[in-house]
Amino acid sequence: MAIPERRAEEALRTVSFGPFRLFPAQQLLREGERQVILGSRALEILIALAQRPGDLVTKEELIARAWPDTFVDESNLRVHIAGLRRALRDGEDGARYIATVPGRGYRFVAPLGPTDTPPPPVRTSPPIRRSTLPGLLTRVIGRETIVATLCEQLPQRRFVTLVGPGGIGKTTVAVAVARELAAAYPDGVVFLDLAPVSDPALMPSALATALGLSIASDNRVPGLVAHLRERQTLLLLDSCEHVVEAAAALTEAIHAGAPGAHILATSREPLRAAGERVHRLAPLESPSGSQRLTAGEALAFPGVQLFVERAAASGGGFHLADADAPFVADICRRLDGIALAIELAAGRVDAFGVRDLAARLDDRLRLLTGGRRTALPRHQTLGAMLDWSYRLLPDGEQRLLRKLAVFAGDFSLEAALAVAGDDAPRTVELIAILVAKSLIAAEFHGDIAQYRLLDSTRLYCGEKLREAHELAEVSRRHAEYYRAVLATAEAEHETRPAGEWLAAYSRHIDNLRSALHWAFGTDGDRALGIALATVAVPLWVQLSLMGECRIWSERALACLDSDDPAAAPARMQLSASLGWSLMFAVGAARATRVAWTEALQRAERLDDTDYRLRALWGLWVDRLNNGQLDAALDLAQQFAAIVAGSPNPIDLMIADRIMGTSLHFLGDQRRARHHIESMLERYAAAADQRLGARFQFDQQVTAHYFQARILWLLGFADQAARLVEANIQEARPIGNALSLGSVLGQGACPIALLRGDLDAAERYGAMLLDHAGGHALRIWQGWARCFNAVVAVRRGDVASGLRALRHEVDAAGEALLLPRYLFLLGELSACLGEAGEAPLGLRTVEGAITRCEASGERWYMPELWRIKGDLVARGGTGETVVSAAAACLRRAIDLARVQHARGWELRAAVGLARLRDDAASRAELRDVVDAFTEGFTTADLRAARQVLDAGS
Repeated sequence: MAIPERRAEEALRTVSFGPFRLFPAQQLLREGERQVILGSRALEILIALAQRPGDLVTKEELIARAWPDTFVDESNLRVHIAGLRRALRDGEDGARYIATVPGRGYRFVAPLGPTDTPPPPVRTSPPIRRSTLPGLLTRVIGRETIVATLCEQLPQRRFVTLVGPGGIGKTTVAVAVARELAAAYPDGVVFLDLAPVSDPALMPSALATALGLSIASDNRVPGLVAHLRERQTLLLLDSCEHVVEAAAALTEAIHAGAPGAHILATSREPLRAAGERVHRLAPLESPSGSQRLTAGEALAFPGVQLFVERAAASGGGFHLADADAPFVADICRRLDGIALAIELAAGRVDAFGVRDLAARLDDRLRLLTGGRRTALPRHQTLGAMLDWSYRLLPDGEQRLLRKLAVFAGDFSLEAALAVAGDDAPRTVELIAILVAKSLIAAEFHGDIAQYRLLDSTRLYCGEKLREAHELAEVSRRHAEYYRAVLATAEAEHETRPAGEWLAAYSRHIDNLRSALHWAFGTDGDRALGIALATVAVPLWVQLSLMGECRIWSERALACLDSDDPAAAPARMQLSASLGWSLMFAVGAARATRVAWTEALQRAERLDDTDYRLRALWGLWVDRLNNGQLDAALDLAQQFAAIVAGSPNPIDLMIADRIMGTSLHFLGDQRRARHHIESMLERYAAAADQRLGARFQFDQQVTAHYFQARILWLLGFADQAARLVEANIQEARPIGNALSLGSVLGQGACPIALLRGDLDAAERYGAMLLDHAGGHALRIWQGWARCFNAVVAVRRGDVASGLRALRHEVDAAGEALLLPRYLFLLGELSACLGEAGEAPLGLRTVEGAITRCEASGERWYMPELWRIKGDLVARGGTGETVVSAAAACLRRAIDLARVQHARGWELRAAVGLARLRDDAASRAELRDVVDAFTEGFTTADLRAARQVLDAGS
């Protein structure tokens, strides 16, 4: 005999270990006279291990043997190994069979017995092989783990029901499990599709027919049990939901009287039969709405895999490109990972293309048709599948389900009761029933249940709501409920911790949008819409959705009669919210001021101090953003005068903060520090309150980045750096995009650059650009690109860095008026000098100086004069040039000393010492350096030491 033949023969020999005998040729495992039921893959793994006792069999080898030509996750192997160990009772009474080699594979460690034992007969009566399983026309995608789990559990549990909404893939999974386990059932696998069985009383007859039995009795159940009692059979009962009570009675009888018969059922709801073990099938995992993925990243999700495979199979050679990946991800997410819906959508790619298909998905009930002709009728269109589920419901369940379709996204039990109307007394009971029937999804956040309809179910039931002429009434109740919820949110906004407040109310955003669209629609209620828009402002702002805030504020204002005294409070509130939303819009300076001015005038007429303060604050920000610093200080002083002596610590803190910020930009750094630190002391004393929520920013976060700027200017660079890092960590949990953008843009980025820490500057710049891009903060996006270009120049890439910087500055438009851009104009001037364009740099810096002199924005003036001095010096080497440059640097030093800005003074003194290169300038520099008590590793102090060392 040739060696390969001998090895093949040995591989088929009986293996004996403990009480078990393994017969590879027969794919059979016995314990004594009892057959141990295992799936075919589990048996393959056991055979592979037992035929190499003591050897390491790697994970890769086992996966290749059990799943040839198929990619599966390693977790599937672990599930099968765990199932094998349970079937062998590995570890009980000291018995050891399979050992894990961590990270590598497994070993069969049991001693082997004789190998020449012939396989005993399974039983005396001949088996009746039967299989009525439908074919699997396509590859099963994304269900490997659940198939493996069910293959491991079904032989032990004997009765498993796979539960889930229509189209999720229950039948596909059940058939895959049955095929995997088929060899373990000598009497075969019987598949019974119950969908055509319209009369529950006919279910036993249908099963008898599937088994090939003729039972001459009105009660066929005893005959079925008797037939199955001595047989090892797997019954796959598919689509039990419409005959659920009959299915429960029949499966209970079989489970109790026929121990060799195993039952795998599929249903929208559990059968609630004795002995049943329920597995709820999850949707196919799909990318979340927040993910921006490449094609490769998207294909890691089973929902996308299914879409791509089915789209390719439908013709046209579809291939997922990076540009299409976000659209496919969006389709799969909006279809809730429902396999049938994804397959039907993929079949429409050849007609519409991916992007148009995504755009048309709200019309999916008419769009997603044309399933396989061989599919069940209810699986040939999405509408047919939903019709099947809806028609099975009693009237009360149908009525509540269509009312719940008014919700966009999650809803609470309280919200469901609010829209239920006459159905409210039974709502709790009916929701529990609909959850059991897989028509409502329930998720728990701690002890609180949140519910939602799958998106396709919601659209379908929404049409039913319109057909029943109930839409207007239910929509009104829905809008009234969320007006009340958001009125509570507005009241809590100043007292509840920011993170807690946002967690409680941010989930209502989709329902708010839906309610507003209805209220301002053709058949809506404008007054209710105005009320909704008014109370929604804190939520828009906290979620940084300023564009939406603007749209709804403008729409609500347009519906108000400006001459109606009763409308005055609403006009005041909406004008303030419009001012808020415009404040961060490019090119909206004039409209912003108009909105805040109207809010202030109406607040004064109504004697509303709260909104008067809000409007003063808004106008202060407007003046600050537009470089009108003296006017900003005047508004800050008005604010402070109104709140003087107020018992409200929040108002006093805001007064200190806006005074400190105004003085900082005006160049009075010592007084600025006093006000900012006074504000922070008040904050610490009132730490149990939600501070400054009416002004929409976390006040401590905002104060800290200005404190960091002031500290750097005063010569405390290390304290500034530590504060910046703490400020970022402080802002992140709050969840306010505008706050974190300001922390990075006004604090972290400039201070890192001023310290000369290019690694930190690069890191913060990348963070700001990513954050601004993710939240559509256009002004911060432009600023971040400018800043990153400056860092590139500092790194030595002068040409490309300067090119990018000039492009962004040219594109900034009116945003150049913002104080933060002044810093970048100075850097642009310096970069032009580095690039050999000193004359252009000189014109740029002189323009910035002129702007500062006109606006009173003096905080940056010393640095602008230092940059001008450097640019003048680049113009030549004669004494006239040197004197002119020295005059600029002297001006910089004098301005810095008036402001107590040691940071600027040091830079100018270094420049003067380099320029003059004489003992007097070096002595002056030494005096400046000696005044510093920290920051010795910063670029400026290192440069100062180099100048001093060179002259000694």
